[in-house]
Amino acid sequence: MATTKITITLPDRQIEEIRRRVPNRESASVSGFIQQAVRKSLETAAEFRAMVDEALNATGAPGTPKERAWARRMLAPRKRRAKPREVA
Repeated sequence: MATTKITITLPDRQIEEIRRRVPNRESASVSGFIQQAVRKSLETAAEFRAMVDEALNATGAPGTPKERAWARRMLAPRKRRAKPREVA
């Protein structure tokens, strides 16, 4: 399997937690941990899409374009507001 090296940014506390797991043999490496997390996320998304498709097929239709747009908005991740920065 071909691979590509990328750069990601994670909060320090997440990196610390991942690094604690490597010596405990919970993951082979930091990269291995990230690969496993991405793989699981993609699998979960595919399972969710299949579940939605099954439910839509059971009801007889995927809905109108307006209904599908509404569903996409409802299921989309919510963006968090940035905390206002304090001026020194």
